[in-house]
Amino acid sequence: MKQLFILLLMANLAAANPAKDTVPAFVQRWAPMAAGLGTGTCDACGCSASGGSMGFSSMLATQYIGIRYLNQRYESRDGIFNNSPIAKEKFNTWQLWSKFPITKKIQMIALLPYHAHERERVSGDESISGIGDFTVLAYFEAWKTKSDSTQWSHGVQLGGGVKAPTGKYDAANNAGSVNASFQIGTGSWDYLLAAEYSVNYQRGGLMLNGNYTFKTENNKDFRFGNQFNYGATIFYMLEPGRFKVMPQAGLAGEKYEANHQYGLTIADTAGDVLFGKLGVEASRGKFSAGLNAMLPMAQNLNGGMVEAQYRWSVNLNYSL
Repeated sequence: MKQLFILLLMANLAAANPAKDTVPAFVQRWAPMAAGLGTGTCDACGCSASGGSMGFSSMLATQYIGIRYLNQRYESRDGIFNNSPIAKEKFNTWQLWSKFPITKKIQMIALLPYHAHERERVSGDESISGIGDFTVLAYFEAWKTKSDSTQWSHGVQLGGGVKAPTGKYDAANNAGSVNASFQIGTGSWDYLLAAEYSVNYQRGGLMLNGNYTFKTENNKDFRFGNQFNYGATIFYMLEPGRFKVMPQAGLAGEKYEANHQYGLTIADTAGDVLFGKLGVEASRGKFSAGLNAMLPMAQNLNGGMVEAQYRWSVNLNYSL
């Protein structure tokens, strides 16, 4: 695990003094990539959580290194029957994250999580912790309008990445539980495609994003279902004094395909959920911080056997 931290820090040191981007100042500073790898239940609220649809990166800082804390709560049936007792699940993730440019049109995002999860069951409480799965993505600026052509500006970002199985997957954690996400890692190499469209007018804007994760089988013959995520966020920039403040609001949706084991589909493991989200980011000088919260508006997870309660996150970043 030390090698991953060293590689991440070296990459940021190398990018600390890149060539200046020619993107318009408003787009570059206030509406950077915020496409979130939606991570809900089925597998994502625990082992592969990279943001719970809260996003891969800050919307305020364009290149940085920082830390983010994610808190997620779920309830699931402690058994396979409708009258089975309820298990309360608490997913906690501390995430080292960074975004830095490689060229004028390509940016990299890297995330390394540490998970500490708890589950309250009638048979006794359980807890697991450890380094999770390392994720790295590259985003390419496919199209943008010129800053002096109109008060409106548009941009399209296309990206792809990989999640490495650096976290531990333990099949015993799923014994007697319908929620397969109570893990530190998925045990599999997973691959991601992402796209984002942003439109900005003066100090406000709208961001639309979507991404799809292709998941592979791990060495325990288990494969989590592929995952599609989408979102829409509106934002507005305020500049009180020496601060920059960006309130945000929007929707985030997640759709999961069924899990598989030994090549067979596992019943009642697919699902979908739609969240409403509110957040704010603020910066002064090289430091920025953010707070986000999400509540489910509609959901059908694991055949109704798993229920998302809420999610929230807080982050602190240092601009490079």
